[in-house]
Amino acid sequence: MPQLSPVLQQATPVVATRGEGMYLYDADDRRYLDFTAGVGVTNTGHCHPRVVEAVRQQAGQLIHGQYTTVLHDRLLALTERLGDVLPEGLDALFYLNSGSEAVEAALRLARQATGRQNVIVFDGSFHGRTMGAAALSTAGIRFRAGIGPLMPGVAVAPFPHAFALGLSEEAAVEHALRGLDHVLATVSAPAETAAMFVEPVLGEGGYVPAPPGFLAGLRERADRHGILLVLDEIQTGFGRTGRFWAHQHSPGVTPDVLITAKGLASGFPLSAIAAPAELMGRAWPGSQGGTYGGNAVACAAALATLDVIQDEGLVDNAAEQGRRLADGLRKTAADVPAVADVRGTGLMLASEFRRPDGSPDADLARKVQRAAAEQGLLLLTCGVHGNVVRMIPALVVTAEQIDDALSLWSAAVATAIR
Repeated sequence: MPQLSPVLQQATPVVATRGEGMYLYDADDRRYLDFTAGVGVTNTGHCHPRVVEAVRQQAGQLIHGQYTTVLHDRLLALTERLGDVLPEGLDALFYLNSGSEAVEAALRLARQATGRQNVIVFDGSFHGRTMGAAALSTAGIRFRAGIGPLMPGVAVAPFPHAFALGLSEEAAVEHALRGLDHVLATVSAPAETAAMFVEPVLGEGGYVPAPPGFLAGLRERADRHGILLVLDEIQTGFGRTGRFWAHQHSPGVTPDVLITAKGLASGFPLSAIAAPAELMGRAWPGSQGGTYGGNAVACAAALATLDVIQDEGLVDNAAEQGRRLADGLRKTAADVPAVADVRGTGLMLASEFRRPDGSPDADLARKVQRAAAEQGLLLLTCGVHGNVVRMIPALVVTAEQIDDALSLWSAAVATAIR
């Protein structure tokens, strides 16, 4: 009998049959509090009624209008609507299906627009699993192993992970920027560097926010050397961090190219890159296209998603409930030495587990994550060593649901460390 690839490994034992708001249900109608949100995708919760209705209506009118053959009104409406939330000056958009594809498109654009070959990424980065995106990813060997040789022209610079470095945030920023300058002086000459790709908060790399001074330092160097600053907001965008875009925590920093996906369409496959029209126009003819990019149903879902985020104040809710969640996680950590660090911003938070000798404790992180699932709380791990448990609930989460999750979390931690 056909089966799923044996390489696929599910983080939880749940076989979901339906979803509603913050909850998933299995065939026995057991309810699970979902703090994974489809890996940061269902920002408006599962099956938000307004998203469902928009999809239902669109599916009865036009399911697919291939956008290099014919345009459709949902694509044009979404493009106009995104102008309300995109950083000033990023007024041209190209749509794709997934985050990896959007990263590949941004990479093509950067090389073609600048005539330069090299790209700089940062330690702990994750930009996708396709060949170019994998070459840009350093968050774990599993994303790169066994598929080489990878795309050449990629240099890796330090990321200011203050906890891992044992430094203050300010000192970590200074360390990372010195490291970047060293890369520009020794590995990738500025005149040969097309772009710097960076996540405002490391995702798979362990949920590490970039301090404002770091992004400001990248912006200054990009301007000085004519390098494009590409911000990967695939996981951090659409309100996840308590601002619409995570880079807005760094005042005055605007990217040359912004990449978005995940929360864009509440679970429908849609991604995009945004750039100034002049820059986007430097892409070579024929370099942008795709069969399913900008699908009509996905665009309708994205328009409804934007309505829900605005009308229900979900960005502010992410900030408010994120503070409540962070406070609760720190209270649990205060009594558990194995929780070495709690970090993140908005509703993108994580707890890092380490052994008494300071080494990463991936086994304990997995035990806690599995214990939580057994008690009805769905979570995921991340981090280069797999020793970080992350929480990414939908932005519709309430204070009561945060408190429920914290109670289940505390119990799971206690169960795992017995």
